[in-house]
Amino acid sequence: MTDAARVLLVVDMQNDFLPGGSLAVADGDAVVPVINRLAAGFQAVVVTQDWHPAGHISFASSHDGKAPFDMIDLPYGPQVLWPDHCVQGTEGAALAADLDLPHAQLIVRKGHHQHIDSYSAFMEADKATPTGLAGYLRERGLTEIFACGLATDFCVSWSAQDAAKAGFAVTVIEDACRAIDLDGSLEAAWAAMEGAGVKRIQSSALL
Repeated sequence: MTDAARVLLVVDMQNDFLPGGSLAVADGDAVVPVINRLAAGFQAVVVTQDWHPAGHISFASSHDGKAPFDMIDLPYGPQVLWPDHCVQGTEGAALAADLDLPHAQLIVRKGHHQHIDSYSAFMEADKATPTGLAGYLRERGLTEIFACGLATDFCVSWSAQDAAKAGFAVTVIEDACRAIDLDGSLEAAWAAMEGAGVKRIQSSALL
């Protein structure tokens, strides 16, 4: 692939997923400088932003008697219930202050439908509602995706798998991600990504 066909997909580097946030990913802030260094080597950078309305269906607070990390069944399938996070317009939803991506061309906001969660940058959790990112990348001739960000086992994994299903060449930069690892979710995510044809590298292969 040529550099012109490569895109760095930076997933959900937002305050609520960083230490001190409402859904903090352990060591999540450690990937910020790695991502900044990686981004300097890419002509094309796309950023995703979790962007929930208040009272979103994925919030435990929206369901009487439920606690964060409980599971429920919704019309589109099983759903982990989360602490309230990345509510539209809040400081928690803002991108990390130290993220240095001045040349990023697109921010894809996801999870903004009240009754559908969205981990993937490409498809809502109902597996039927597209975000439009695949069409954007195709129109720009961007065919090779390098994914990084938070969290490896949820939004990065779902994005990588959906990108592969859509026909893109996908690589996850392992040390530029961190995981929640909820009940073995990290191991399961890597197995699912491998099964989808997603490659796995360290940032040193690109820097």
